[in-house]
Amino acid sequence: MSRYRPRQKPSSPYITNEGALKLRKELQYLWMEKRPEVTQAVSEAAAQGDRSENAEYIYGKKQLRAIDSRVRFLRKRLDVLQVIEALPKERDKIFFGAWVSIEDEQGDEKRFRIVGPDEFDSSTDYISMDSPMAKALLGKQLDDEIFVETPKGTKIWFVTKIQYKEI
Repeated sequence: MSRYRPRQKPSSPYITNEGALKLRKELQYLWMEKRPEVTQAVSEAAAQGDRSENAEYIYGKKQLRAIDSRVRFLRKRLDVLQVIEALPKERDKIFFGAWVSIEDEQGDEKRFRIVGPDEFDSSTDYISMDSPMAKALLGKQLDDEIFVETPKGTKIWFVTKIQYKEI
């Protein structure tokens, strides 16, 4: 099996201030706390002798590679991200950072916030602006219909509420 991956369309470079802060904290933690801790553990494991059968040494080196990979990614990504701090002038339309409530034909309601791809999280109801639902919502107004393609077919939603959090 080859490691070839077809080129993917780059994700949107936008992020909220909270999302950028979270990524910077993660980078700080990995570089200043976690990496030195793991490096110390690896050097202690290496001092025990035979490294080829030393599980602590092998696991520690693997952890270091994962940390270094994540640090490289975060540094590159933070360089290209644009922090969106200003609220849109037209607050009656859906744009980046909006909290949106929608309802389907059966009366089921959903509420979520449209954020950048680096901060989406289903547990906090954040969806990526690159997702099909967010793409269908962007630019819409209150009471507009949106059509979203799902594996079960096209689903119709109605915009019931638009809110923006003050920065």
